[in-house]
Amino acid sequence: MAADQDAPPSGGSWGRPLAGRFERVGAAMSALGTVWIFGLLILVNADVIGRDFLGKPVPGVPELLGLSIVGIVYLQLPNTLWAGRFTRAEFLSDVIDRRWPRAGAGVRAFYHALGAVLIGLLLAALWPELTRAWELGDYVGAMGSFTAPTWPVRAIMVVGAAVTVITYLLLLTIDLRDMLGARR
Repeated sequence: MAADQDAPPSGGSWGRPLAGRFERVGAAMSALGTVWIFGLLILVNADVIGRDFLGKPVPGVPELLGLSIVGIVYLQLPNTLWAGRFTRAEFLSDVIDRRWPRAGAGVRAFYHALGAVLIGLLLAALWPELTRAWELGDYVGAMGSFTAPTWPVRAIMVVGAAVTVITYLLLLTIDLRDMLGARR
């Protein structure tokens, strides 16, 4: 299947030990994002119960939800890529992979190279935002009611984008090996 095409192959192929270790980094980040979602579930329920039954909502829930969604997405990007779950035209890539495996590897190599470049550009745009948020003490919320700094989520965005770029590059090296016939 196409989802299996993106995942690095098992066996003794070149780069597999490094790729396997790095795959665990993405899986750990994804697990952290899942735990974060569970924490948000508890927070939202506490807010609803407090609002409806006690007349006192939990302060800052909308602000924390807004920040959290972005952080969770960036935490889960590398594992999503590794699992082959990014959006793409599978109907075309499946046909190419079946008929011309090396050409399919070439198409995947192009896809992974382009992804690395695009997420790298995103990373370059995120870095100044992180430094600005850190230096200026940027926050969400209203003074006197609830405030939360934005830099931790900006840092998560930078780390998530960086790990995604590295994941793209690891997948690209595997694709290039496949394209050159080193593993078939």
